[in-house]
Amino acid sequence: MSQPVPVPHGLPVERDAGPFDPPREITRLRETRPVSPLVFPDGHEGWLVTGYDAVRRLMADTRFSSRQDIGIIHVPYETPGMPLPTEPSPQMPGVFVAMDPPDHTRLRRKLTGAFTVKRMKQLEEHIADITERQLDELARLTPPVDLVREFALPVPSLVICELLGVPYADRATFQVNSAKFLEKDVSLDEKMAALGGLTTYLAELVTRKRDTPGEDILSDLARQDDLGTEELVGIGFLLLLAGHETTANMLALGTFALLEHPEQLADLRADPDLLPDAVEELMRYLSVADIFYRYATEDIELGGETIGKGSTVVVSLLAANHDPRRFDNPDTLDIRRKARGHLSFGHGIHQCLGQQLARVEMRAGFEGLLRRFPTLKLAVPAAEVKLKTDMNLYGVHELPVTWTETAR
Repeated sequence: MSQPVPVPHGLPVERDAGPFDPPREITRLRETRPVSPLVFPDGHEGWLVTGYDAVRRLMADTRFSSRQDIGIIHVPYETPGMPLPTEPSPQMPGVFVAMDPPDHTRLRRKLTGAFTVKRMKQLEEHIADITERQLDELARLTPPVDLVREFALPVPSLVICELLGVPYADRATFQVNSAKFLEKDVSLDEKMAALGGLTTYLAELVTRKRDTPGEDILSDLARQDDLGTEELVGIGFLLLLAGHETTANMLALGTFALLEHPEQLADLRADPDLLPDAVEELMRYLSVADIFYRYATEDIELGGETIGKGSTVVVSLLAANHDPRRFDNPDTLDIRRKARGHLSFGHGIHQCLGQQLARVEMRAGFEGLLRRFPTLKLAVPAAEVKLKTDMNLYGVHELPVTWTETAR
């Protein structure tokens, strides 16, 4: 009989199994106790959920609240610059990912038309053009170059700026502030300054949209009388942050993963029809948006455990997406795998609103990059690639790449 795994003190975050796999301790926990107690650095006794079935059930159960203003959400790792929470956080208007029904339902419904599969299909050609122009820019550079700065970040930034009606010339401001906001080990003052910078910028933009609306999502929303400026700012903040950071991290980390799996890369180059499945598999395998939080509004049974009312529950989508009970050989990247059913876009009422947009961008990005740069390779040893273990979204800070020729 196997020995029970001790209750972890703090969330294991070190990528000690390699840059693409969950931390070893999290994998051990998932195998022995997929709904596990977790002692937080501030002494709170909460829970860590790592098994696929348990994560899926939790995300579909609205008794696990997404709100942060009804109870204290404890942080499962040390945050040297941040004070310990002693009371619930105030609700930021418009940020519907941190809401429950009916508030969540009301705001999300206003955006569903903007992100339909049909509308994303119509955008596909335009996104391919944006991607191609950025690849032209990349091809003009002399390698080695940082793929994050020159490709993975600009493409989704260009797309989300255009969709929202944000001038692309303003991207430096929001990229610096959103990156600072997503850093783990920053002081509360720095985090609030970054948030303030973003919201001040968006408030000015929303005011302009109200005065002179254009053909974009923020203008569409600004035309609606029942949305206040603060709610519009919150929605804009959410879409801007989620709309470029996650896809940028997927494009860079996905390229790193493919370069580290040359046989998979060769298969994908040989058969571009594999691309849709490859994108789903990279989403599952990498799970860049890994850690989410819920607050138990009552005593809830989950996976044979009783989660007490008031508990902070930490959810690992990466661990769930690597659960061998759901996916065969889950720690293996297999672009031929049918990985649909992965949880990288979440599950339940909070399932990612922009998932179709993300898929279109990733297909265009990976297809173009592999076609135009047939000799693409890392310019540094893999061990020297700087991983974003210090951020709330996983990825790479830089991806130095080189090539010997480009193709049209």
